[in-house]
Amino acid sequence: MRRVVRRELPGFDAEAGITGLRRLSGGASQETWSFTLAGPHGPAPMILRRDPGEGARPAAAVSAIQAGMAAEAALLRLAGAAGVPVPVVRAMLTPQDGIGTGFVMDRIEGETLGGRIVREPRLARARERLAYQCGQALAAIHGIDRAALPPLRESHAAEEVEGYLRRFRAAGEQRPVFELAFRWLQRHAPATGRTTLVHGDFRNGNLMVDEAGLRAVLDWELAHVGDPMTDLGWLCVNSWRFGSSGLPVGGFGTREQLFAGYADAGGTVDAGRVRFWEIFGVLKWGVACQTMSRAPAGGGPRSVERAAIGRRSSETEIDLLNLLLPREPAPASLACGD
Repeated sequence: MRRVVRRELPGFDAEAGITGLRRLSGGASQETWSFTLAGPHGPAPMILRRDPGEGARPAAAVSAIQAGMAAEAALLRLAGAAGVPVPVVRAMLTPQDGIGTGFVMDRIEGETLGGRIVREPRLARARERLAYQCGQALAAIHGIDRAALPPLRESHAAEEVEGYLRRFRAAGEQRPVFELAFRWLQRHAPATGRTTLVHGDFRNGNLMVDEAGLRAVLDWELAHVGDPMTDLGWLCVNSWRFGSSGLPVGGFGTREQLFAGYADAGGTVDAGRVRFWEIFGVLKWGVACQTMSRAPAGGGPRSVERAAIGRRSSETEIDLLNLLLPREPAPASLACGD
């Protein structure tokens, strides 16, 4: 880190000014480290985003869809220029630094834990506007000029469904609800339309929030080019509501608020596509949880976090049934016990 600071952050104290370096919890694929850097205007809080290396990377199927550290940093810079609230990237790692690939960015103060975002009393006012702000941020992301993007994979609905079906089959598990969902998605996959930059993991848990609302959009590692409605559907997946299931957008807002923010910022919402991507998102998360329950490919270390995520695949089965087979309300006579 001293080599990085000397090269890319002149004016900061590279020799004695790096303090409090610690790895943060969370992040099942990439590492996030926090530290403070002494500078000419006082302590500067920073974040290091780092690839954990070959031995600790996620399964090959996951690594193949990640944008990569250089692309992630480039996207943060593009998003900031487009008005999306994101941390400022300060430095890039090089092979000569000897600590892998990654980058350094500003550390922003705010709440990232989804459960606190949907429940903390101090964030009550923020929740009133947060879904609308998310819609605005997504419209800005989807409006970034494709010609300016770094190299990213491009994928469409049918390809995404088939890719996760192969991943599910490779696990060798029997899950009838997943089979039902895959068949529904294959029948209802929308034709390719307008394609844009897609954040790929825009959800409660990857958002920084304070009392004023949305503070920063984080974790761009799954960014790609595709249907912009992917991001809106993913944000509505029940797993990101953290128990506040009555508010479909992250547990803090309504679809109407999300769609209004998106439209007011220049985006066009296709509610049918959003529903498709919400159902796909639930199934995708279920398959990902199933993958997390196994040891990393190549003999990488097991973790409590991966095991905890793995057990959540059963929750997604319930969510899929609620989406695909919604129950009709009981007749009034039965509801009264007649």
